[in-house]
Amino acid sequence: MTRPLPPLAIILGLAGLLPFVLCSLGALSLASDGSTRSLLALVAYGATILAFLGGVHWGFALDGSGVPSERVQRARFGLGIVPSLIGWAAMLVTFIGLPTTGLVVLTAGFVATTAVEAHAARRGLMPQRYMWLRWGLSIVVVVCLVSVILIRAFGGRVVL
Repeated sequence: MTRPLPPLAIILGLAGLLPFVLCSLGALSLASDGSTRSLLALVAYGATILAFLGGVHWGFALDGSGVPSERVQRARFGLGIVPSLIGWAAMLVTFIGLPTTGLVVLTAGFVATTAVEAHAARRGLMPQRYMWLRWGLSIVVVVCLVSVILIRAFGGRVVL
C-alpha cells in the first residue's frame, strides 16, 4: 500500500502526543494530589488512544477497495477490538489501585499493536507511510509510559 500520508495526519498525530507528555510530566513533577490525577489522566488517555488505534483496523476492514481475503478481513476486525480490551484492562487495574500495572499493560498494548501493524505492513496490508508515523508516535508514547513507570518505581521526581 503506497497511499500518501496527508500532512494533517502528521500534525494531528503529533498534537496527540501532547497529553502523553504533559500527563507524564505531571505524574512525575506535581505534588501528590496533582501527580495522582496526572497519572490517572495518563492511563485514561492511553486507553483511549489504544481504542482509536484499533479503529484503524476496522477502517481498513470496512474499506471496499482492494478487498483482501476473508481471513484478512476477520483478522482486521479482531485486531480492531484487542487494543480496546487492553486499554480497558489497563484502566481496570488502575481503578483497583495498581496504576503502575496499568501503565505496564498500556506499554505492552502499544508495543504489541505497533508490532502487529508492522507485520501487516510487511505483507502489504498497511500503508508504509502510516507505519513511519506509527513508529515515531509509538516510540514517544512508550518512552513517556516507561519513564513514568521507572522513575516512580525508584521514588524519583522530575523537578521543573
